[in-house]
Amino acid sequence: MTQVNVAALVLAFAASSGAVAQPAEGRSEIPTAGASDTRAEVTSALPQSRLIGKTRLSVWGFQVYDARLWALADFKADKIAAQPFVLELTYLRSFDNQNIAARSIAEMRRSAPVSEPQAKAWTEQMMRVIPDVKAGDRITGIHRPGVGARFLVNGKTSGEIADVEFATLFFGIWLSPKTSAPKMRLELLAGTP
Repeated sequence: MTQVNVAALVLAFAASSGAVAQPAEGRSEIPTAGASDTRAEVTSALPQSRLIGKTRLSVWGFQVYDARLWALADFKADKIAAQPFVLELTYLRSFDNQNIAARSIAEMRRSAPVSEPQAKAWTEQMMRVIPDVKAGDRITGIHRPGVGARFLVNGKTSGEIADVEFATLFFGIWLSPKTSAPKMRLELLAGTP
């Protein structure tokens, strides 16, 4: 079975069984971030930002991605929709963009109802800005309050989804209190007051 098929099978099983994805124990698995670790695209998108938190998503022993969140010093976890921030996912295995989009819609529906026409439109938009990924690829999402989300792949702009509701629900996959991975949320928000 190929890596893509194994990964898709793991995520499909997780989605269908109601299993909760948890970050791997211990932060030592994720490279320690210092000032020199901030990517140029983060500095460009959000000057004065700092690393708020980081974690690794593992599902039943399969490592999926490392996640890091940058925001301004006064970032408030309970006001996510009103604040700019940058969320980076570094994939540890390969996924096709259709699986990423489908899983994203399923997770977004944890926070709010999403109609079938809206899900279809958002799926098409995600597939436009998020390509198939392989291990080592980075997808960076920039939350733009009142505008939507801009995406970069491996540091290069891949597109924007100018929809405030989409951005709120999409970033809520990781940052909403209704996330399926509450431990991951806590790790990402670890540096907030």
